[in-house]
Amino acid sequence: MKYRKFGKLDWNASVLGFGAMRLPIIDNQPSKIDVPEAERMIRYAIDQGVNYIDTAYPYHEGQSERCVGRILGDGYRERVRIATKQPTWFISSSSDFDRYLDEQLKHLQTDYIDFYLLHGLNKEYWTKLHNMGVLPWAEGAIADGRIQHLGFSFHDNYEAFIEIVDSYDNWTFCQIQYNFMDINYQAGTKGLEYAAQKGLAIVIMEPLRGGQLTKKPPEVITKLWANDPNPHTQADIALQWVWNHSEVSVVLSGMTTMQQVEENIISADRSGPDTLTKGELMLIDKMRDAYLDLCPIPCTNCRYCMPCPNSVNIPRIFEIYNEAVMYNDPRTGRFFYRGAMGLSEGERANNCVECGECEEKCPQDIPIMEWLVKAHALLGPKKKE
Repeated sequence: MKYRKFGKLDWNASVLGFGAMRLPIIDNQPSKIDVPEAERMIRYAIDQGVNYIDTAYPYHEGQSERCVGRILGDGYRERVRIATKQPTWFISSSSDFDRYLDEQLKHLQTDYIDFYLLHGLNKEYWTKLHNMGVLPWAEGAIADGRIQHLGFSFHDNYEAFIEIVDSYDNWTFCQIQYNFMDINYQAGTKGLEYAAQKGLAIVIMEPLRGGQLTKKPPEVITKLWANDPNPHTQADIALQWVWNHSEVSVVLSGMTTMQQVEENIISADRSGPDTLTKGELMLIDKMRDAYLDLCPIPCTNCRYCMPCPNSVNIPRIFEIYNEAVMYNDPRTGRFFYRGAMGLSEGERANNCVECGECEEKCPQDIPIMEWLVKAHALLGPKKKE
């Protein structure tokens, strides 16, 4: 296993972190973790040198932390550092800070959490938590030993990311979505570089875009693969691209099978900053361009169409639809469209009354109303539901 310095800390993290969001399950039920198999996988990873385990309060419908706590018995707790996350959307008052942290400590069967994150921060959640005094509270929890280091995970635009980074001088780390398709998405490459310049350790989530970059690709992508100067699997080249960035400390992988654990450990052993060849980087750039060429709606997320008088979240709907088509993955698109990641029933495309206000404002002259009908037909609930 290879290791990298974790920001300003005098500690080196394994380049591969074990994400406990996609553990093996029974009967296709997220809350029914196959604990013996998860134990076999996580302990094997630790035995191979993985020393960073990432979980969160809501993962596996509240069972992930409990599972991780059980697995890290028999001396394994002392061999790793645990990262878990405050459930920001459940916080309604400052008293919830202690309530959830103490509950998480019990779940994880530990006296302290090494890396505690404010989960899924965006501008709205950050403003709420900041006004409730989350930073002085966290400093108190660090002082009494329940937390060792404070960070945050992030889902918003670059400007919100910079605001959060600059709002506090004692962040130890941040966790961002980053992969070869998302160089300009959310924090993106600019955010990665900015946080690194500020001395933060950077943990990467979704390096494979939730598995989208490992599925059977469209024909145009398959043809590009034939030109790989150094043949890789889809997962390996995507992971190597992230590890190629020297700013990255840890790349998380939500592994579901032992085969994935074994393959990712082999990939990690081959990783290094600035190790991809010019030919490999050019191939990845071509794949990105080819995926983007498959994007059906030319929406730039300028948001001139917003706010919709009927609360339809036009940019988010188009983003979900585009990705479902680009990656040939309507199942994931339906998951996001039907309420996950903040798209509520009231924001869906079927709430459009075809007033035409959005089309008058769109600088790209997109036939928005037509595309909303198509998006809902692909992503929305079927009539029998």
